Amino acid sequence: MNTKACLVLANGQIFEGNSFGASGVIVGEAVFTTGMTGYLETLTDPSYFGQIVTQTFPLIGNYGVIHPDFESEKSHVRGYIVRDLCDTPSNFRCETDLNSFLISNNIIGLSGIDTRRLTKILREAGVMNGMIISGNSEEAQSAFSALENPKEKEKLLKEIKAYTIKNAVKSVTGSASKIEESAEAVFETSAKYRAVPVTKDGLKVNDQNEAMKNGRGKKVVLWDFGAKANIRRELLKRGVEVVTVPCDTKADDILKMNPDGIMLSNGPGDPAENVDIIKEIKKICASGKPIFGICLGHQMLALARGASTSKLKYGHRGGNQPVKQLSTGRVYISSQNHGYAVNNASLPKNAKLSFVNTNDGTCEGITYTDIPAFSVQFHPEASAGPLDTNFLFDDFVNLINNPALFKDFKPEFERIDAISYFQSTIKQTKAAGKASE
Repeated sequence: MNTKACLVLANGQIFEGNSFGASGVIVGEAVFTTGMTGYLETLTDPSYFGQIVTQTFPLIGNYGVIHPDFESEKSHVRGYIVRDLCDTPSNFRCETDLNSFLISNNIIGLSGIDTRRLTKILREAGVMNGMIISGNSEEAQSAFSALENPKEKEKLLKEIKAYTIKNAVKSVTGSASKIEESAEAVFETSAKYRAVPVTKDGLKVNDQNEAMKNGRGKKVVLWDFGAKANIRRELLKRGVEVVTVPCDTKADDILKMNPDGIMLSNGPGDPAENVDIIKEIKKICASGKPIFGICLGHQMLALARGASTSKLKYGHRGGNQPVKQLSTGRVYISSQNHGYAVNNASLPKNAKLSFVNTNDGTCEGITYTDIPAFSVQFHPEASAGPLDTNFLFDDFVNLINNPALFKDFKPEFERIDAISYFQSTIKQTKAAGKASE
Protein backbone atom coordinates (compact mmCIF):
# COMPACT_ATOMS: atom_id res chain seq x y z
CA MET A 1 0.00 0.00 0.00
CA ASN A 2 1.04 3.58 -0.73
CA THR A 3 4.10 2.64 -2.82
CA LYS A 4 4.82 4.38 -6.10
CA ALA A 5 2.44 3.62 -8.98
CA CYS A 6 1.27 5.24 -12.19
CA LEU A 7 -1.00 4.88 -15.21
CA VAL A 8 0.53 5.43 -18.65
CA LEU A 9 -2.02 6.03 -21.40
CA ALA A 10 -1.40 5.13 -25.03
CA ASN A 11 -1.31 8.85 -25.89
CA GLY A 12 1.67 9.32 -23.56
CA GLN A 13 -0.13 10.98 -20.65
CA ILE A 14 0.92 9.79 -17.20
CA PHE A 15 -1.07 9.78 -13.94
CA GLU A 16 1.02 9.26 -10.79
CA GLY A 17 -0.59 7.85 -7.67
CA ASN A 18 -0.36 5.18 -4.99
CA SER A 19 -0.30 1.41 -5.32
CA PHE A 20 -2.75 -0.97 -3.71
CA GLY A 21 -3.63 -4.58 -4.38
CA ALA A 22 -1.03 -6.58 -6.28
CA SER A 23 2.14 -5.07 -7.72
CA GLY A 24 3.76 -5.39 -11.11
CA VAL A 25 3.07 -4.17 -14.66
CA ILE A 26 -0.08 -4.77 -16.71
CA VAL A 27 -1.56 -3.46 -19.96
CA GLY A 28 -5.29 -3.24 -20.63
CA GLU A 29 -8.10 -1.23 -22.19
CA ALA A 30 -8.78 1.81 -20.00
CA VAL A 31 -12.50 2.45 -19.38
CA PHE A 32 -14.62 4.22 -16.78
CA THR A 33 -17.83 3.33 -14.97
CA THR A 34 -20.15 5.85 -13.29
CA GLY A 35 -21.67 3.50 -10.70
CA MET A 36 -21.98 5.04 -7.23
CA THR A 37 -22.43 1.61 -5.64
CA GLY A 38 -21.71 -1.94 -6.75
CA TYR A 39 -17.94 -1.93 -7.01
CA LEU A 40 -17.94 -5.62 -6.03
CA GLU A 41 -20.30 -6.45 -8.86
CA THR A 42 -18.07 -4.46 -11.22
CA LEU A 43 -14.91 -6.24 -10.09
CA THR A 44 -16.51 -9.68 -10.50
CA ASP A 45 -18.46 -8.99 -13.71
CA PRO A 46 -16.87 -11.14 -16.48
CA SER A 47 -17.78 -8.45 -19.03
CA TYR A 48 -14.84 -6.34 -17.76
CA PHE A 49 -12.31 -8.96 -18.87
CA GLY A 50 -9.17 -7.32 -20.27
CA GLN A 51 -10.02 -3.83 -19.04
CA ILE A 52 -8.50 -1.33 -16.62
CA VAL A 53 -11.57 -0.03 -14.82
CA THR A 54 -11.76 3.50 -13.42
CA GLN A 55 -14.48 4.31 -10.88
CA THR A 56 -15.77 7.87 -11.28
CA PHE A 57 -17.32 7.82 -7.80
CA PRO A 58 -14.52 9.18 -5.57
CA LEU A 59 -14.69 6.87 -2.52
CA ILE A 60 -14.45 3.11 -3.12
CA GLY A 61 -14.16 0.25 -0.64
CA ASN A 62 -16.26 1.72 2.17
CA TYR A 63 -18.40 -1.40 2.65
CA GLY A 64 -15.57 -3.86 2.09
CA VAL A 65 -15.86 -7.21 0.35
CA ILE A 66 -19.03 -9.33 0.56
CA HIS A 67 -18.79 -12.67 -1.26
CA PRO A 68 -22.57 -13.25 -1.62
CA ASP A 69 -22.66 -10.12 -3.81
CA PHE A 70 -20.17 -11.48 -6.34
CA GLU A 71 -21.27 -11.93 -9.96
CA SER A 72 -18.67 -14.67 -10.56
CA GLU A 73 -16.04 -16.55 -8.60
CA LYS A 74 -13.25 -14.00 -9.04
CA SER A 75 -12.26 -10.65 -10.53
CA HIS A 76 -11.76 -10.36 -14.29
CA VAL A 77 -10.47 -6.79 -14.61
CA ARG A 78 -6.88 -6.16 -15.73
CA GLY A 79 -6.42 -3.25 -13.35
CA TYR A 80 -8.47 -1.07 -11.00
CA ILE A 81 -8.31 2.72 -10.48
CA VAL A 82 -9.99 4.77 -7.73
CA ARG A 83 -9.67 8.32 -6.42
CA ASP A 84 -9.79 7.51 -2.70
CA LEU A 85 -9.50 4.00 -1.29
CA CYS A 86 -11.26 3.24 1.98
CA ASP A 87 -9.04 0.82 3.90
CA THR A 88 -11.29 0.72 7.00
CA PRO A 89 -14.63 -0.54 5.67
CA SER A 90 -17.74 -0.54 7.84
CA ASN A 91 -20.66 -2.83 7.05
CA PHE A 92 -22.33 -5.62 9.00
CA ARG A 93 -21.83 -7.98 6.02
CA CYS A 94 -18.18 -7.06 5.41
CA GLU A 95 -15.75 -10.01 5.25
CA THR A 96 -12.48 -8.33 4.29
CA ASP A 97 -11.12 -5.13 2.74
CA LEU A 98 -10.75 -4.27 -0.94
CA ASN A 99 -6.95 -4.22 -0.86
CA SER A 100 -6.82 -7.81 0.40
CA PHE A 101 -9.33 -8.88 -2.24
CA LEU A 102 -7.25 -7.43 -5.09
CA ILE A 103 -4.10 -9.07 -3.74
CA SER A 104 -5.84 -12.46 -3.59
CA ASN A 105 -6.99 -12.00 -7.20
CA ASN A 106 -3.58 -10.68 -8.36
CA ILE A 107 -5.18 -7.42 -9.55
CA ILE A 108 -3.08 -4.23 -9.59
CA GLY A 109 -4.78 -1.17 -8.12
CA LEU A 110 -4.00 2.53 -8.45
CA SER A 111 -5.38 5.21 -6.12
CA GLY A 112 -4.87 8.89 -5.49
CA ILE A 113 -5.06 10.10 -9.09
CA ASP A 114 -7.45 12.66 -10.57
CA THR A 115 -10.09 10.23 -11.87
CA ARG A 116 -12.25 13.12 -13.06
CA ARG A 117 -9.48 14.31 -15.38
CA LEU A 118 -8.87 10.76 -16.62
CA THR A 119 -12.57 10.28 -17.33
CA LYS A 120 -12.69 13.50 -19.34
CA ILE A 121 -9.76 12.31 -21.45
CA LEU A 122 -11.46 8.98 -22.17
CA ARG A 123 -14.71 10.75 -23.05
CA GLU A 124 -13.01 13.16 -25.44
CA ALA A 125 -10.43 10.87 -27.03
CA GLY A 126 -12.35 7.62 -26.62
CA VAL A 127 -11.40 4.39 -24.89
CA MET A 128 -7.66 3.72 -25.19
CA ASN A 129 -5.11 1.27 -23.89
CA GLY A 130 -3.08 1.97 -20.79
CA MET A 131 -0.41 0.48 -18.55
CA ILE A 132 -0.33 0.43 -14.75
CA ILE A 133 3.13 0.25 -13.20
CA SER A 134 3.12 -0.54 -9.49
CA GLY A 135 5.49 -1.53 -6.73
CA ASN A 136 9.18 -2.26 -6.34
CA SER A 137 9.58 -5.39 -8.44
CA GLU A 138 12.34 -5.58 -11.05
CA GLU A 139 9.74 -5.41 -13.82
CA ALA A 140 8.12 -2.31 -12.33
CA GLN A 141 11.44 -0.56 -11.76
CA SER A 142 12.46 -1.27 -15.34
CA ALA A 143 9.19 0.27 -16.61
CA PHE A 144 9.61 3.33 -14.37
CA SER A 145 13.12 3.80 -15.75
CA ALA A 146 11.85 3.52 -19.33
CA LEU A 147 9.56 6.49 -18.73
CA GLU A 148 12.63 8.64 -18.05
CA ASN A 149 14.22 7.81 -21.41
CA PRO A 150 12.44 9.19 -24.54
CA LYS A 151 13.45 6.25 -26.77
CA GLU A 152 12.54 3.65 -24.16
CA LYS A 153 9.28 5.44 -23.44
CA GLU A 154 8.38 5.25 -27.13
CA LYS A 155 8.95 1.47 -27.05
CA LEU A 156 6.72 1.27 -24.00
CA LEU A 157 3.95 3.21 -25.75
CA LYS A 158 4.16 0.88 -28.76
CA GLU A 159 3.68 -2.07 -26.42
CA ILE A 160 0.65 -0.37 -24.86
CA LYS A 161 -0.93 0.46 -28.22
CA ALA A 162 -0.43 -3.09 -29.49
CA TYR A 163 -2.53 -4.66 -26.73
CA THR A 164 -5.78 -6.34 -27.79
CA ILE A 165 -8.33 -8.33 -25.82
CA LYS A 166 -8.22 -11.93 -27.07
CA ASN A 167 -10.30 -15.06 -26.39
CA ALA A 168 -12.53 -13.01 -24.10
CA VAL A 169 -15.61 -15.24 -23.99
CA LYS A 170 -13.66 -18.51 -23.72
CA SER A 171 -11.61 -17.02 -20.88
CA VAL A 172 -14.58 -16.24 -18.64
CA THR A 173 -17.31 -18.77 -19.48
CA GLY A 174 -18.33 -20.85 -16.47
CA SER A 175 -16.97 -18.43 -13.87
CA ALA A 176 -20.41 -17.65 -12.45
CA SER A 177 -21.33 -21.36 -12.46
CA LYS A 178 -18.72 -21.96 -9.77
CA ILE A 179 -20.68 -19.86 -7.27
CA GLU A 180 -24.14 -21.13 -8.22
CA GLU A 181 -26.55 -21.59 -5.33
CA SER A 182 -29.61 -23.77 -5.01
CA ALA A 183 -33.02 -22.28 -5.63
CA GLU A 184 -33.77 -22.57 -1.92
CA ALA A 185 -30.69 -20.50 -0.99
CA VAL A 186 -31.53 -17.87 -3.60
CA PHE A 187 -35.09 -17.58 -2.33
CA GLU A 188 -33.95 -17.28 1.28
CA THR A 189 -31.53 -14.45 0.46
CA SER A 190 -34.11 -12.79 -1.76
CA ALA A 191 -36.64 -12.66 1.05
CA LYS A 192 -34.07 -11.58 3.64
CA TYR A 193 -32.90 -8.54 1.68
CA ARG A 194 -36.11 -7.96 -0.29
CA ALA A 195 -34.25 -8.53 -3.54
CA VAL A 196 -37.49 -9.80 -4.99
CA PRO A 197 -39.00 -9.57 -8.50
CA VAL A 198 -40.30 -6.13 -9.51
CA THR A 199 -43.32 -5.51 -11.75
CA LYS A 200 -43.63 -2.99 -14.61
CA ASP A 201 -45.32 -0.67 -12.13
CA GLY A 202 -42.26 -0.77 -9.89
CA LEU A 203 -43.95 -2.88 -7.20
CA LYS A 204 -42.01 -5.62 -5.42
CA VAL A 205 -43.53 -9.10 -5.44
CA ASN A 206 -42.79 -10.21 -1.87
CA ASP A 207 -44.91 -13.38 -2.07
CA GLN A 208 -42.64 -16.12 -3.45
CA ASN A 209 -45.56 -18.28 -4.54
CA GLU A 210 -46.91 -15.37 -6.56
CA ALA A 211 -43.50 -14.62 -8.07
CA MET A 212 -42.92 -18.27 -9.01
CA LYS A 213 -46.33 -19.37 -10.21
CA ASN A 214 -45.78 -18.79 -13.94
CA GLY A 215 -42.30 -20.30 -14.06
CA ARG A 216 -42.85 -23.57 -12.21
CA GLY A 217 -42.20 -26.63 -14.33
CA LYS A 218 -40.30 -24.65 -16.98
CA LYS A 219 -36.65 -25.19 -17.89
CA VAL A 220 -34.31 -22.53 -19.28
CA VAL A 221 -30.83 -23.13 -20.65
CA LEU A 222 -28.51 -20.29 -19.68
CA TRP A 223 -25.88 -20.08 -22.44
CA ASP A 224 -22.89 -18.73 -20.55
CA PHE A 225 -20.73 -16.25 -22.50
CA GLY A 226 -19.52 -14.67 -19.26
CA ALA A 227 -22.80 -14.66 -17.37
CA LYS A 228 -23.43 -12.59 -14.27
CA ALA A 229 -24.69 -14.77 -11.42
CA ASN A 230 -27.71 -12.55 -10.90
CA ILE A 231 -29.21 -13.53 -14.27
CA ARG A 232 -29.61 -17.08 -13.00
CA ARG A 233 -30.90 -15.84 -9.65
CA GLU A 234 -33.63 -13.76 -11.30
CA LEU A 235 -34.82 -16.78 -13.26
CA LEU A 236 -34.80 -18.97 -10.14
CA LYS A 237 -36.87 -16.39 -8.26
CA ARG A 238 -39.56 -16.94 -10.89
CA GLY A 239 -39.65 -20.68 -10.29
CA VAL A 240 -37.73 -21.61 -13.44
CA GLU A 241 -35.26 -24.50 -13.50
CA VAL A 242 -31.96 -23.17 -14.89
CA VAL A 243 -29.33 -25.31 -16.62
CA THR A 244 -26.07 -23.46 -17.33
CA VAL A 245 -23.96 -24.51 -20.32
CA PRO A 246 -20.54 -23.17 -21.44
CA CYS A 247 -20.00 -20.95 -24.47
CA ASP A 248 -18.77 -23.75 -26.76
CA THR A 249 -21.92 -25.86 -26.36
CA LYS A 250 -23.47 -26.81 -29.70
CA ALA A 251 -27.03 -25.84 -30.56
CA ASP A 252 -27.96 -29.50 -31.11
CA ASP A 253 -26.84 -30.38 -27.58
CA ILE A 254 -28.87 -27.52 -26.14
CA LEU A 255 -31.98 -28.56 -28.06
CA LYS A 256 -31.55 -32.19 -26.91
CA MET A 257 -32.15 -30.91 -23.37
CA ASN A 258 -35.63 -29.88 -24.56
CA PRO A 259 -35.59 -26.49 -22.81
CA ASP A 260 -38.67 -24.28 -22.69
CA GLY A 261 -36.51 -21.21 -23.28
CA ILE A 262 -32.92 -20.16 -23.92
CA MET A 263 -31.13 -17.26 -22.23
CA LEU A 264 -28.17 -15.69 -24.07
CA SER A 265 -25.96 -14.13 -21.40
CA ASN A 266 -23.76 -11.08 -21.18
CA GLY A 267 -20.02 -11.33 -21.74
CA PRO A 268 -16.85 -9.46 -22.76
CA GLY A 269 -15.17 -8.45 -25.99
CA ASP A 270 -16.13 -7.78 -29.60
CA PRO A 271 -19.35 -9.68 -30.41
CA ALA A 272 -18.40 -10.12 -34.09
CA GLU A 273 -15.34 -12.19 -33.14
CA ASN A 274 -17.53 -15.04 -31.87
CA VAL A 275 -18.17 -16.48 -35.33
CA ASP A 276 -18.71 -20.09 -34.23
CA ILE A 277 -21.14 -19.13 -31.45
CA ILE A 278 -23.14 -16.91 -33.82
CA LYS A 279 -23.53 -19.88 -36.21
CA GLU A 280 -24.96 -21.95 -33.35
CA ILE A 281 -27.33 -19.13 -32.36
CA LYS A 282 -28.71 -19.17 -35.91
CA LYS A 283 -29.66 -22.83 -35.39
CA ILE A 284 -31.37 -21.98 -32.10
CA CYS A 285 -33.36 -19.24 -33.87
CA ALA A 286 -34.57 -21.78 -36.43
CA SER A 287 -35.80 -24.08 -33.63
CA GLY A 288 -38.66 -21.82 -32.58
CA LYS A 289 -37.59 -21.88 -28.92
CA PRO A 290 -38.23 -18.64 -26.96
CA ILE A 291 -35.01 -16.62 -26.61
CA PHE A 292 -33.98 -13.75 -24.33
CA GLY A 293 -30.60 -12.05 -24.88
CA ILE A 294 -28.78 -9.66 -22.56
CA CYS A 295 -25.80 -7.43 -23.50
CA LEU A 296 -23.35 -9.61 -25.49
CA GLY A 297 -26.17 -12.12 -25.99
CA HIS A 298 -28.27 -9.29 -27.41
CA GLN A 299 -25.49 -8.33 -29.81
CA MET A 300 -24.73 -11.86 -31.01
CA LEU A 301 -28.43 -12.59 -31.53
CA ALA A 302 -28.64 -9.48 -33.71
CA LEU A 303 -25.57 -10.59 -35.68
CA ALA A 304 -27.12 -14.03 -36.16
CA ARG A 305 -30.21 -12.36 -37.61
CA GLY A 306 -28.27 -10.22 -40.09
CA ALA A 307 -27.60 -6.96 -38.22
CA SER A 308 -24.16 -5.42 -37.65
CA THR A 309 -22.34 -4.05 -34.60
CA SER A 310 -19.72 -1.35 -34.04
CA LYS A 311 -17.52 -0.11 -31.22
CA LEU A 312 -18.69 2.93 -29.26
CA LYS A 313 -16.35 5.82 -28.54
CA TYR A 314 -16.28 5.23 -24.79
CA GLY A 315 -19.15 2.83 -24.15
CA HIS A 316 -21.91 2.82 -21.55
CA ARG A 317 -20.85 1.70 -18.09
CA GLY A 318 -22.69 2.50 -14.88
CA GLY A 319 -26.03 2.30 -13.12
CA ASN A 320 -27.62 5.50 -14.43
CA GLN A 321 -28.17 4.99 -18.17
CA PRO A 322 -31.63 6.18 -19.39
CA VAL A 323 -33.39 4.00 -21.97
CA LYS A 324 -36.69 4.73 -23.70
CA GLN A 325 -39.22 2.01 -24.48
CA LEU A 326 -40.58 2.98 -27.88
CA SER A 327 -43.92 1.18 -27.56
CA THR A 328 -44.89 3.19 -24.47
CA GLY A 329 -42.63 6.26 -24.54
CA ARG A 330 -41.61 5.47 -20.97
CA VAL A 331 -38.02 6.07 -19.85
CA TYR A 332 -36.30 3.65 -17.48
CA ILE A 333 -32.97 4.00 -15.69
CA SER A 334 -30.76 1.01 -16.38
CA SER A 335 -27.49 -0.62 -15.41
CA GLN A 336 -25.08 -1.05 -18.33
CA ASN A 337 -21.61 -2.31 -19.19
CA HIS A 338 -20.73 -2.49 -22.87
CA GLY A 339 -18.35 -1.03 -25.42
CA TYR A 340 -20.16 -2.20 -28.56
CA ALA A 341 -23.67 -1.61 -29.89
CA VAL A 342 -25.97 -2.96 -32.59
CA ASN A 343 -26.22 -0.50 -35.49
CA ASN A 344 -29.81 0.79 -35.67
CA ALA A 345 -29.95 1.07 -39.46
CA SER A 346 -28.70 -2.50 -39.92
CA LEU A 347 -31.72 -4.22 -38.35
CA PRO A 348 -33.34 -6.69 -40.74
CA LYS A 349 -37.00 -6.62 -41.71
CA ASN A 350 -38.24 -8.77 -38.84
CA ALA A 351 -36.24 -7.00 -36.12
CA LYS A 352 -37.80 -3.94 -34.47
CA LEU A 353 -36.21 -1.52 -32.05
CA SER A 354 -37.84 -1.74 -28.63
CA PHE A 355 -35.52 0.48 -26.55
CA VAL A 356 -33.08 3.30 -27.38
CA ASN A 357 -30.54 5.13 -25.24
CA THR A 358 -31.91 8.63 -24.71
CA ASN A 359 -28.39 10.10 -24.45
CA ASP A 360 -27.15 9.05 -27.88
CA GLY A 361 -30.01 7.19 -29.58
CA THR A 362 -28.15 3.87 -29.81
CA CYS A 363 -29.99 0.54 -29.86
CA GLU A 364 -30.88 -0.72 -26.38
CA GLY A 365 -33.40 -3.42 -27.27
CA ILE A 366 -34.80 -5.48 -30.14
CA THR A 367 -37.98 -7.50 -30.53
CA TYR A 368 -38.16 -10.06 -33.34
CA THR A 369 -41.45 -10.47 -35.15
CA ASP A 370 -40.84 -13.77 -36.95
CA ILE A 371 -39.47 -15.80 -34.02
CA PRO A 372 -40.25 -15.75 -30.27
CA ALA A 373 -37.19 -13.74 -29.25
CA PHE A 374 -36.25 -10.39 -27.75
CA SER A 375 -33.10 -8.87 -26.32
CA VAL A 376 -31.78 -5.83 -24.48
CA GLN A 377 -28.39 -4.13 -24.34
CA PHE A 378 -28.73 -3.16 -20.68
CA HIS A 379 -28.85 -5.36 -17.57
CA PRO A 380 -32.36 -5.99 -16.19
CA GLU A 381 -30.86 -8.16 -13.44
CA ALA A 382 -29.35 -4.82 -12.33
CA SER A 383 -27.26 -5.90 -9.34
CA ALA A 384 -26.04 -3.47 -8.21
CA GLY A 385 -28.24 -0.89 -9.81
CA PRO A 386 -31.83 0.20 -10.49
CA LEU A 387 -34.55 -2.45 -10.67
CA ASP A 388 -36.66 -0.52 -13.21
CA THR A 389 -36.45 -3.16 -15.96
CA ASN A 390 -36.55 -6.27 -13.76
CA PHE A 391 -39.97 -7.04 -15.28
CA LEU A 392 -38.28 -8.24 -18.49
CA PHE A 393 -37.64 -11.58 -16.80
CA ASP A 394 -41.41 -11.89 -16.30
CA ASP A 395 -41.87 -11.04 -19.97
CA PHE A 396 -39.52 -13.92 -20.81
CA VAL A 397 -41.48 -16.34 -18.62
CA ASN A 398 -44.70 -15.15 -20.25
CA LEU A 399 -43.17 -15.71 -23.70
CA ILE A 400 -42.15 -19.23 -22.67
CA ASN A 401 -45.73 -19.95 -21.59
CA ASN A 402 -47.14 -18.46 -24.78
CA PRO A 403 -44.56 -18.41 -27.62
CA ALA A 404 -47.15 -16.92 -29.99
CA LEU A 405 -46.99 -13.63 -28.06
CA PHE A 406 -44.34 -12.29 -30.43
CA LYS A 407 -46.85 -12.31 -33.28
CA ASP A 408 -48.90 -9.65 -31.49
CA PHE A 409 -46.02 -7.18 -31.41
CA LYS A 410 -46.97 -3.92 -33.11
CA PRO A 411 -44.00 -1.54 -33.22
CA GLU A 412 -44.68 2.13 -32.78
CA PHE A 413 -41.72 2.93 -35.05
CA GLU A 414 -40.38 0.96 -38.02
CA ARG A 415 -36.93 2.53 -37.83
CA ILE A 416 -35.18 5.17 -35.79
CA ASP A 417 -32.04 7.01 -36.81
CA ALA A 418 -29.76 7.69 -33.85
CA ILE A 419 -28.65 11.15 -34.92
CA SER A 420 -32.08 12.44 -35.93
CA TYR A 421 -33.57 11.03 -32.73
CA PHE A 422 -30.94 12.75 -30.62
CA GLN A 423 -31.41 16.05 -32.45
CA SER A 424 -35.19 15.94 -32.15
CA THR A 425 -34.88 15.27 -28.42
CA ILE A 426 -32.69 18.37 -28.01
CA LYS A 427 -35.21 20.49 -29.96
CA GLN A 428 -38.07 19.24 -27.78
CA THR A 429 -36.11 20.01 -24.62
CA LYS A 430 -35.28 23.55 -25.80
CA ALA A 431 -38.89 24.17 -26.86
CA ALA A 432 -40.14 23.02 -23.46
CA GLY A 433 -37.67 25.34 -21.75
CA LYS A 434 -38.83 28.37 -23.77
CA ALA A 435 -42.48 27.54 -23.11
CA SER A 436 -41.88 27.56 -19.37
CA GLU A 437 -40.16 30.95 -19.38
